[in-house]
Order: sequence, then structure tokens, then C-alpha cells
Amino acid sequence: MLVLPFIPILALIVQTSLMLRNIMILKHDSIEIENQVTAATELGKVVTRMQLERSEVAFYLYTGGNKEFRTDNRTDLKARFNLTNEALGNMSFWPPLALQLDGSRTVYLDKATFISNLTKFRKTVEESEETTITDVLTWYTSVNAAMLEHLTQQIKETDTSGVWSIESTGIASVYGVNYFGKGSLEKKNHISYIQHDSIAKDLLNTSLNYVAKLKQEYRNLSLTMDNYGNIKQKNDVIIKNEKRAPNYPEALNYFVSIALYTDELRKLQRSLRVTIGEYVSENLQDAANQEALGITILVVVLAVSPVIIWLVHNAVATIQLYAANLSKKANELKREKKKSDLLLFQMLPPSVATQLKQTRQVVTFLNKIYKQFDARIECYDVYKVETIGDSYMVASGLPVKNGNKHVSEIASMALDLLAGSKHFKIPHRKSEKLQIR
Repeated sequence: MLVLPFIPILALIVQTSLMLRNIMILKHDSIEIENQVTAATELGKVVTRMQLERSEVAFYLYTGGNKEFRTDNRTDLKARFNLTNEALGNMSFWPPLALQLDGSRTVYLDKATFISNLTKFRKTVEESEETTITDVLTWYTSVNAAMLEHLTQQIKETDTSGVWSIESTGIASVYGVNYFGKGSLEKKNHISYIQHDSIAKDLLNTSLNYVAKLKQEYRNLSLTMDNYGNIKQKNDVIIKNEKRAPNYPEALNYFVSIALYTDELRKLQRSLRVTIGEYVSENLQDAANQEALGITILVVVLAVSPVIIWLVHNAVATIQLYAANLSKKANELKREKKKSDLLLFQMLPPSVATQLKQTRQVVTFLNKIYKQFDARIECYDVYKVETIGDSYMVASGLPVKNGNKHVSEIASMALDLLAGSKHFKIPHRKSEKLQIR
């Protein structure tokens, strides 16, 4: 008896311990996701700055550094380089960037080496006239691809199609600026534009379908952004690739429009990161609440256990006392039963008394007869005075007089009982009929 209460207590302690373990795992996973979101945010800022830098470096090369077309601060390379450097300096970690060189060789760059190579490439862009658009695309796209690949592989809890969409949009915009700046695209560049433009749209749709909130925000963007329809129109023009006269102002206009569009897409990215952050914060809060609840339950169980043991001990003592009293009462009952049996055997034949003790029915025959008779005499103006052994005593006209009807009532009842007895089945003698007079 003392051991039995420990079983549910032990089960509760084990259950609470398992619950706390699961809560700690959930908390650890949530913190890990929070760290991943933080890392993704820092790396995403670098990718964003690199994408913008690529666009402006490409436009710089298209215009040949002509200040006449750098009427927007977007084409200020020095300022753009400083913004990228700022994002790099704010990174709390550096991912293992695996850059593909010469189409086959993989090189892993640390942060210092990467910044050194980036600085050298910038100087080449500013000081050398031999740098081509292909060189720009190859350098920045390979770096961004390595960073985005890290996001894809490491940040598995979030959807990264959005950042890939902006990356493809940025690459396509370089070819778009080239088209308006030169009047046509070579076949290879035209194919690349269509490829990256299609990839960007497909990835954007994937991201919008992944998060319903983004779909509504993008719909609002398409309705409120002034140049949204103009961008789609210019994309259709580039896809046709019809030869036209070079138009640097139009190239600048396209460059600015695409930059504004990608800025809006990045706002959607930030909104998604905020949503994920809120989700992680809620998970952490829920985990903390559940952890506090689990610890409270465990403390209460441990505190109540001694009280339960004391109560069980008292209950066992009470049960023992009750069992002793019950044994005494049982002995008294046994003595009284012997007295009642003796009296029963004196009143009834031994065989009948034995059947009664065995709870068998020994008066079924009479019960059925009396039940049938009682049902039939209720149909007449008669009153049953007494049942004496196997005889019925009835009277009519008593206690309420009924004139001379008592004779007919008694006679009709008697005839009815005689008729009914013919159909009565004797329970223990199926072949015999009941006979009454």
C-alpha cells in the first residue's frame, strides 16, 4: 500500500522531466533559428549591397564614367563602395565562401582575403578601361552566388527564393541597361537576359506562395509603385530585342526604375524577416512559459509527495482497523446466520429451505397462478378478502353494495377463472393442465 502511491508520483516526475527536456530542445532550436535569422540578416545586407554595387558598376561602365548621366546618387561609386564596406564590417561572422574559379577550381576565402580581392577589383574598374561587363557580372555574380548558396544550405527554416529572385533580377537588369545603352543585345546576352528574368519571376512567385502575407504586400506594391507598369513594358521591349538607337537617358531611367523595384522587393524581405523574428520570439516565450510551468509542477510534486505518503500511511492504518472490525462483524454475522438457518429449517421442509438458501425460486407456480387470478378478478365487481393456502376468498357487494349484481359478478368471475385455467401452463409440469373448482 505504501509503494502504490509512488507509482503515479514517479510517472508524473518522469513525464514532467520529459516535458522539460522537450521544452529545452524547443528552446534550443528556437535560439538556433534566431541566430540563423540574425546571420541571414547580416549576410543578406551584404548581398544587397553587392547587388547594388554590381548594378552601379555595370552602369558606370556603360556610360564610360560620363558624369553627365550620373544625376542620381545611385551612380556614385565611392558612396556605394563605402556602403558595401559598412555592411561587411558589421558582420559578426564570416561564412565559408566557396568561389568557383575557371569553371572547376573551388577557392575558400576568408573575410580579409575577400575584402582585399574586392578592393583590387574596384580599382581595376575605376582605373582600367579594359574591364568589361562580362568581368563585372562574373565577379559579382560568383560572390553573390556563394553567399546565397550559404543562405540556402544553412538557413533551412526560411524561404530563400526571395533573395535569389532579387539576384536574378539584378543580373537581368545589367543586360537591360546594356540594351538601352547600346540599342541591341548580342544573342548570348539576350538569352541570358531572358533566362535570368524568367528565373527571377519564377522565384518571386515561389516566395509569394510560400508566405501569404507577402502576396498581399506585393499586390499592394504593384498598385502603388509608379514605375511598376513601365518596368513591365520595358521588359517586353528587351525581350523582343529589336535594334534601336542607343539612348543613355533611357538606360538611366531603366536603371533607376529597376533599382526602385528591387528596393521594394527588399522591403518585402525585411517584412519576412520581421515575421520570422516575431515567430521565433513567440516560440521562445512559449518555451519559457512551459519551462516555468514544468518546473512548478515538478516542485509541487516533490513537495506534496511526503504529505501523500503520510496520508497513505494513515489510510493503511485505518484500513487495518476497519479490517479487524469487519472480521469481528463477520463472525457475529455467521453466528446469526446459523440461528436464522435453524429457524428456517424449523418452518419449512429441508428441501425447500435449502433451495431458498441457494436463492432458487421455489414458489414460481403459485406466483403465476395468483398473478393470473388477480388480473382477472379486477375485471369484476368483487373484492379479494384473503388467499388461504391454495384457496381464494372473494366477496361481491362489499364494502359498497351493488344490489342483486353480486350473484352475477361472482358467477361470471368464477366462470372466467375456470376458462383461464385451461390455458395456464404449469412451469415444472409442462404436460399437465391446471385444475381448479
